[in-house]
Amino acid sequence: MAIFGIGAYYGEDVSAEFIEHGIAGPGWGQDDAPELFQYIASLKVGDIVYIKSCSAGSKDIHVKGIGFVADHKLLTEEKDTKGIVSAGRRINWINRERFTVPKPKEKNNVRSNTIYEEFHPEIQQAIMLKVMGSVDAT
Repeated sequence: MAIFGIGAYYGEDVSAEFIEHGIAGPGWGQDDAPELFQYIASLKVGDIVYIKSCSAGSKDIHVKGIGFVADHKLLTEEKDTKGIVSAGRRINWINRERFTVPKPKEKNNVRSNTIYEEFHPEIQQAIMLKVMGSVDAT
């Protein structure tokens, strides 16, 4: 299991649509961004995904939802992705609370990437506290 941050701004904020339709994915297709297509395909069942917003120069990381990759299927058909993304994964969103995590000191900032594996221990801890709180509440 790993933790991944994913953006949801593709000309407009689609984080609510991600949550409503139980999906997440990059906003570009395989021809335009084959590496992102492969990245979303590589996620494993049970991996944690959080929707993040952290624009360039931002001091904080805004989290808009946290969920688990639900199955092995890569969604590539419009009927499955609702036309929101060209490729995506089904996500069981367990925490829909919006919250802010102070941006930690770090040398290699990946926050502006569309998707990345989260390695920073402070961010991992903040995400896991919310995951555990959501699991305990059920």
